[in-house]
Amino acid sequence: MPKSRKQRPVFFNIAEIQLPVGALTSIMHRISGVLLAMGIPCCIYLLDLSLQGPSGYSRMIALLDYLPLKGAVMAWTWALSHHVLAGIRHLLSDIDIGSQLPGSRRSAWIANIGGVAVALLVAGALA
Repeated sequence: MPKSRKQRPVFFNIAEIQLPVGALTSIMHRISGVLLAMGIPCCIYLLDLSLQGPSGYSRMIALLDYLPLKGAVMAWTWALSHHVLAGIRHLLSDIDIGSQLPGSRRSAWIANIGGVAVALLVAGALA
């Protein structure tokens, strides 16, 4: 008679788990919300600087020439566009529009690709 061994917890390697596109969109929706919340003070500062007159506006434009700030603007733009698109997706699924699996997958891809497309458009405008 074999001894019964105590079942040990199983380690899940997150890198090996293949999540469906809807789950990834939902996770990215949360991440984009955090990025938006963290970027609000910087955006308020830049807006205040630009409204101080012509010299403040030129200082704000000069700040946007720095590569790290351009990257932050692109990340914030992606976060805003993805959050809006994924939020609309979630709102529509709440009223049972696109909540079936094929429509849900399609809307998740639209939200993901749309957010990246808007960020790339802004990157082209900043270049």
